[in-house]
Amino acid sequence: MAVHYLEFERPIAELEGKIEELSKLSEKAGQDGMEDEIEALRLRVADARREAYANLDAWQKTQVARHPERPHFVDYVEALIEDFQELRGDRKYADDQALMGGLGRFRGVPVVVIGHEKGADTASRIKHNFGAARPEGYRKAIRLMDLAEQFDLPVLSFVDTGGAYPGVGGEERGIAEAIARSTERCLTLATPMVCTITGEGMSGGAIGIAAANKVLIQEHAIYSVISPEGCNSILWRGARTPQDAARAMKITAQDLIQTRVVDRIIPEPPGGAHSDPEAAIAAVGDAVEVELNALLPLSREEVKRQRAERFYAIGRA
Repeated sequence: MAVHYLEFERPIAELEGKIEELSKLSEKAGQDGMEDEIEALRLRVADARREAYANLDAWQKTQVARHPERPHFVDYVEALIEDFQELRGDRKYADDQALMGGLGRFRGVPVVVIGHEKGADTASRIKHNFGAARPEGYRKAIRLMDLAEQFDLPVLSFVDTGGAYPGVGGEERGIAEAIARSTERCLTLATPMVCTITGEGMSGGAIGIAAANKVLIQEHAIYSVISPEGCNSILWRGARTPQDAARAMKITAQDLIQTRVVDRIIPEPPGGAHSDPEAAIAAVGDAVEVELNALLPLSREEVKRQRAERFYAIGRA
């Protein structure tokens, strides 16, 4: 499978291309004479990747957050959730595969899991509508949160969407109302809820399942009320660029922790979550476990009070 390199990763791509060429020559020659040179290049790649990812600007982080090889919701479920049973449909109109959910066990704790799924190839991206949920997706999320409260189960949500579906069908079936109701259900939920921003968390499509007791974000993920492209188009009428918007909007994890929009930054492997998905998923699991264990002893009233206080504190000094 071809590796997808971002624009700022070109020097890394060139080095890895040289490694591949030398490896092929070494195999044909049947000698180990090139191993030292190959190993030296691998060390240079590691250093270049570490240096590049330590100094990303907001637009570069946006590119990383959108990387097609980052772990998706189905990957987190497969690695972290035992006995997962997907629940489908909103009991009103249809099932939306852009926003998935179900029951399972997270490290021994029964939970309800909800998340955006973008898909990993052409067929699955069409099936999951590129992670752009329709109204029935958010109504399904409400149904799952109702179920969680009924059976006293904590909720884990995983956000990765460029925004809710903006098409005519979504408007006809009340996308704004569905997102508002889903956000309200998050805020009124009487059981603990932990949300993780794993890629891009854009617009109301993200907040609809992100109004949690604790909001975690991966190191190179982004979170905002609008995408950089949308900001440039709507606010600046296209007079500037999405790159300018990304830098002005304070959408990175490091910006968001300062204003208390998020509660914890989860480190990613050098080179981003897509470079080592297993390590990235494990780090997310460990962080979620810490936050969930701190919330589980709270009473229902304490859970709701903690969540309200968390949101009241956003942006305050």
